[in-house]
Amino acid sequence: QVQVVESGGGLVQPGGSLRLSCAASGNIFTIDHMAWFRQAPGKDREFVARFLWQPVSVDYGDSVKGRFTISRDDAKSTVYLQMNDLKPEDTAVYYCNIRGYITRFESVDSWGQGTQVTVSS
Repeated sequence: QVQVVESGGGLVQPGGSLRLSCAASGNIFTIDHMAWFRQAPGKDREFVARFLWQPVSVDYGDSVKGRFTISRDDAKSTVYLQMNDLKPEDTAVYYCNIRGYITRFESVDSWGQGTQVTVSS
């Protein structure tokens, strides 16, 4: 019922930048948060950043603080992840997660298919 699509991944050299986008569509009544996670081969999924709608706030994983910035376009139910000073250890598939409600009483927790970020020289 709720679709999540990530985009913006690609290949970048260490120290470079990328901006990821996460667009949610479908019958979304209320968004509680949209968040980014990542998963590298052989590792567990790791929290990266989240944007809370109410109250408005942002949180970051320790490994990306000071380098990544999450922002939103509320009208489009979209969040962005600006990634600066990228490091090889940032290489992973980045997934977007949305939590909220599609009706006043029906919650939703959806994930996108992921977008690959590769940081390598």
